[in-house]
Amino acid sequence: MQTQHDAQQGTHADRLPPGGGTIIATLLVSAFVVILNETAMNVAISTLVRDPALAIDERAAQWLTTAFMLTMAVVIPTTGWLMARFSVRTLFIAAMSAFVVGTLVAGLAPSFAILLVGRVVQASGTAIVFPLLMTTVMRLVPPSRRGAFMGTISLVMSVAPALGPTVSGAILQFATWHWVFLGVAPLALAMLLVGARALRPTPVEGAPRLDALSIPLAALGFGGLVYGLSLLGAEGLPAWQLPLALGVGAVALAAFVLRQARLQRTDDALLDLRTFRHPQFTVAIVIMVLAMASMFGSLIALPLILQQAMGLEPLQVGLITLPGALLTGLLGPFVGRLYDRVGPRPIVIPGAIVVLAALVLFAQLQVQSPWWVVLLTQMVLSLGFAFTFPPLFTVSLAALPGRLYGHGSAMVSTVQQVAGAAGTAAFVTVMATQQGVLVQQGLEAGPALLEGARLAFLGAAALWLVGVAATFWLRKPADTVEDEPEVAARASAH
Repeated sequence: MQTQHDAQQGTHADRLPPGGGTIIATLLVSAFVVILNETAMNVAISTLVRDPALAIDERAAQWLTTAFMLTMAVVIPTTGWLMARFSVRTLFIAAMSAFVVGTLVAGLAPSFAILLVGRVVQASGTAIVFPLLMTTVMRLVPPSRRGAFMGTISLVMSVAPALGPTVSGAILQFATWHWVFLGVAPLALAMLLVGARALRPTPVEGAPRLDALSIPLAALGFGGLVYGLSLLGAEGLPAWQLPLALGVGAVALAAFVLRQARLQRTDDALLDLRTFRHPQFTVAIVIMVLAMASMFGSLIALPLILQQAMGLEPLQVGLITLPGALLTGLLGPFVGRLYDRVGPRPIVIPGAIVVLAALVLFAQLQVQSPWWVVLLTQMVLSLGFAFTFPPLFTVSLAALPGRLYGHGSAMVSTVQQVAGAAGTAAFVTVMATQQGVLVQQGLEAGPALLEGARLAFLGAAALWLVGVAATFWLRKPADTVEDEPEVAARASAH
């Protein structure tokens, strides 16, 4: 009888709370919608430049992507504080409302300035949805099933960005750029209404005060770094712009860290950095930084070398890069379930070695390499990342006590933005610098660019060795992580 009772208890412990499945499904679909639209602008730049109503050049058009990225970098660090201050329902309604309004403003924009405002409003909503999803999964899903759910999140993260340019390209074949936004607005509005109905108001345990100084420091720190990194490799800029952006970002970030360390003593930090006191969180973040930098760097490099060095058309480039993204996404749930059974190391260590092999293979590309070699190598790289990201997401947040889930998910999302910008900047800088040197030596621009890309991939492989080594320190966290004694004592006092 006792054995049967224990088995029943275990079964119940593995179940989601009532309504939990609906809540997570709503957040997942919403995240898919907002991330899908995030990358939709990538293939619309040339269409926007040709629109006489906007009267812009390519550099101005790129601000639609840059402003979106900067807004994300500014808003995401605040989401830990927001989740401690407001309920999931309140934040979801605010985030999706901002996304819907921004999408409609962009879709109906009569001028470039209005279009840019719409993208910024969109990004402010997008920045909240993903950390909210990860935190909600950690709070609702039993420890024995967290890997599987995080694997599903990685499916959304991989497939939505890959489909964004494809869907946008299809729309632009038959309609104006306005429909890139107007086409997604009804779906976003539907998810807002579903979420407002499915999510129930929940009490907020603590209400940390808002430190007025932390917000501008976070904006200047993270925003300055991301913007400065995006300028690396750009031509025709004033000499002062890049060092000023990076300098302001570095100084403001240092001041932000010192400010948070002080505010943590009273649990009022905008972004609680005590997450890094938990070793498994720190190890997972280090690996994630290197992985994100490598992934975003390769995503920017491959289309360039396929078109400029190998002479392929944009549609061919999309067809070559799409299977890898789909592979990463489709494997996500399987890898997550595998994590639940065997833990992180048997999955992440082989995955990291596969990523290393793919980066080395990319460094061997030649102008005469057939397209299918690039396709297969891209799929090998995607396979490695498929076995790397879901366990890293799970370990990073599972290593924290429950009250730090919001701050941990904010840190993970911030790392994605900064590491992605750093990886993109590093690849572009190495490629452009090497190309310039070789062109001066008499080599044609296309082959010279490929030589620069090969050097960038080789550098990424060398740096990724640190990531491979770090995977050996990963462990599966305990089902429940205790708070630090002084924090627990302070909480009980309240």
